[in-house]
Amino acid sequence: MVRQWKRWESGEVMPSDFYQPIIAATFGTVTHAIFPVAGQRDGNAEIIAASGMETLDIISRLQASDVDSATLDALRITTDRLCSEYPYLPSAQLAVEGRQWLKRVAGLQAQRLTLAQHREVLTLSGWLALLIGCVEYDMGDRAAAESTRRAALSLAREADNPEISGWAHEMRAWFALTTGDYRGILAASQAGTEAARTHGVAVQLAAQEAKGWARLGDRRQTEVALDRGRKLLEGMPYPENLDHHFVVDPAKFDFYAMDCYRLLGEDRFAQNLAHEVIRAGTDFDGSERSPMRMAEARITLGVVAARQGDLDQAVNYGEWALKGDRQSLPSLLMVSRELAAIINRDYATETAGREYLDHLTALTRAS
Repeated sequence: MVRQWKRWESGEVMPSDFYQPIIAATFGTVTHAIFPVAGQRDGNAEIIAASGMETLDIISRLQASDVDSATLDALRITTDRLCSEYPYLPSAQLAVEGRQWLKRVAGLQAQRLTLAQHREVLTLSGWLALLIGCVEYDMGDRAAAESTRRAALSLAREADNPEISGWAHEMRAWFALTTGDYRGILAASQAGTEAARTHGVAVQLAAQEAKGWARLGDRRQTEVALDRGRKLLEGMPYPENLDHHFVVDPAKFDFYAMDCYRLLGEDRFAQNLAHEVIRAGTDFDGSERSPMRMAEARITLGVVAARQGDLDQAVNYGEWALKGDRQSLPSLLMVSRELAAIINRDYATETAGREYLDHLTALTRAS
């Protein structure tokens, strides 16, 4: 076994399908977080391949009296492309594009549609509403985000789509998390799980529940929720599009666990997972595929450094996290306050500590 393990570590051979989940479970993660499946998608190329149409052609078709299957295919792939641009496209730009396409799709309901086409239009509208609500919340517009979330939930019910319903509840859990309503996280997570128990969103709902328990200081329930999410994710097929915001990719599970272990004071686990989140989110050319996820990982490293007495390292990580162009302000500020609390408690008289706290205060006021 030792010889075989060394061959795996050296890259000489890949562990078999039997050993991969065992190795992943040993390190507290899921199979495809350690053994990913390669794959890339080109949204624009897929639109053209599926429908033979570019954006202007799609808009022209939408203005026609009848809607054909090619038009709906193009709209489906366009919606998929927009959801895949969430990790890196500037919030304001994505919000504008998302609203424009939602208006176009919603306008189809005034045209002659079959029952199946009507349901498809409602489903596409629901996904776009979810995306817009997430972006609105990233930009700090909580009232608009909650209204959009409710609209998505209504569309999900009308289209009888449990997956969209589950993500609408997951958004409510996320909103509760960033506003300190920890019991609200548990209620929203459990409601979403009831609605979409067999869908991928159930993994993220389990993770949100784990985050809620971690903030309430209940380690046992945190581990139970993480373990449930891990088992659900292991039983699901590998996703085709890892960039899609409403797809739970295996690498994201380390991100969930990192947050929980940081809250529980398990610094070694949190630090190792933070490094893995940064590694997985960095492309071969050094660009960041998941800047928001990586920002929270850097704050985690800052929290660990501060707990270990290294103020300079803690502030460097904290400032680095605040510099990104693509930010989810509520989540970023929530995690940053954890680092700020340690600095305020232990390093309030240090110049570097005061400068970081002032920067965070200014960002909070601006948001």
